[in-house]
Amino acid sequence: MILAEVLEENGMKPVEIKGVRIGEGMPKICVPIVARTEVETLEQAKQILQSKTDIVEWRVDWYEKGSDKECVKALLSQLRKEMENTPILFTFRTKAEGGESEIAFEKYAELLRSVADTRMADIIDVEVFQKGDIPSLIKDIQREDVKVLCSNHDFEKTPKKKEVMERLEYMQELGADIAKIAVMPRCEEDVQILLDATRETAQHAKGPIVTMSMGEMGVRSRVEGESFGSAMTFGSAGKSSAPGQVPACELRSMLEKIHCQVKA
Repeated sequence: MILAEVLEENGMKPVEIKGVRIGEGMPKICVPIVARTEVETLEQAKQILQSKTDIVEWRVDWYEKGSDKECVKALLSQLRKEMENTPILFTFRTKAEGGESEIAFEKYAELLRSVADTRMADIIDVEVFQKGDIPSLIKDIQREDVKVLCSNHDFEKTPKKKEVMERLEYMQELGADIAKIAVMPRCEEDVQILLDATRETAQHAKGPIVTMSMGEMGVRSRVEGESFGSAMTFGSAGKSSAPGQVPACELRSMLEKIHCQVKA
């Protein structure tokens, strides 16, 4: 029995957004917009739409006015028109987790709530280990019928398998629609630790989980998700947002080949 069938039997529910079913079939490809200005943001959006992507992530921490909620909402409105039926993942990655900008939790939470109110983003990334009232923030976003991707990023190391699993399980306890963790490997064994933790967590997960081992060493984790239970992978279309991202078109080709092997 392939892993997808195991997950279905155990009651894991895919998350469906604009016809994209995250947690079913091949891992869905997400490509980030990493741009400083409004013009660059819209240009990248058009370029990304030409790639073979399922989801577009707007990395708002790169945007020069990313902490100004009115400017963010105005640009998001333009992106929504460009994206049409492509799901948008809204992300403000903080410095502490590898992002481009510093922001106080109060302002971070206010920005995410403000974006949720517009309902122009389909998924909002929430970093679960910030010091603040994360449970209330998650509930407020979901109250607007917007999905929450809970996340955690470790650019220094790969935690022990038990800790990786505990972090993912904690996100699910908080009510995450999707739980994501990205870690940095120091050796090949670290990549296997991440994959093993993914497989074991996925077998009893309530919803989709997303995991990746970063850098060149961890590239296999970005393409073998279907075999281990990771529901989404991040590629690039020009500028990448994290080390180890594969161009989206190449990524699609690799995922399709693996999908055929898994289904065989």
